[in-house]
Amino acid sequence: MNDDTIMAETGIAERYRTVRERIEKACARARRDPADIQLVAVSKGHDPEHIREAMTCGVTVFGESKVQEARAKIPQCPEGLTWHLVGHLQTNKIKHAVPLFDVVHSVDSLKRLTALDDACDAYGRTLQIFVEVNVSGEKSKFGLKPEAASEVLEATLQCRRLELRGLMTMAPLASDPEKTRPYFRQLREWRDQWSRDLNIPMSDLSMGMTNDFEVAIEEGATYIRVGTALFGERG
Repeated sequence: MNDDTIMAETGIAERYRTVRERIEKACARARRDPADIQLVAVSKGHDPEHIREAMTCGVTVFGESKVQEARAKIPQCPEGLTWHLVGHLQTNKIKHAVPLFDVVHSVDSLKRLTALDDACDAYGRTLQIFVEVNVSGEKSKFGLKPEAASEVLEATLQCRRLELRGLMTMAPLASDPEKTRPYFRQLREWRDQWSRDLNIPMSDLSMGMTNDFEVAIEEGATYIRVGTALFGERG
């Protein structure tokens, strides 16, 4: 093992400890149990060696943003990991995504929901999903408009191979994480409202990234998607 490898490994270990400390402090402020927060280590742009090093720290759940990258990378990684698709899911990539991932965070249309369910049926496997909602209304972001969410949520009840976990969103990029709070709070409130009005259990919220996951935890996130804070900047 050369010096560069040792430095990289130490960096990931130190960053992981820092992320865990941030999670614990946010949970303390919100009077929540850190065990209720699932860290999804977003490994987009990082090679299998970085993933193995994160594993030595105790990370077992990894997130990828692009199906094509995941197809090349996942077979090179150790078995026993859980893989989440956290990026946009194109309809023409669904048949490739199904055998790779255990959870999909980005279901954002009735068409993709149906196609994903059909592909899972063809592969004989079940996936957990989040329905993505564009809370901010930004045109640059994917996700359902809030007024369209009910139709897709109700359709999940007819799916044969998909299990709905909850909702996902991406807040606008802000230098001050506090500015993201209203978006996370809104998603939580919609989750509660839609669960009640549609009688659809939704226990989870996927929200919060490197810059704002503490605020997301304070507003009810159960899954946080963290890349840069754990792996460092992509090369």
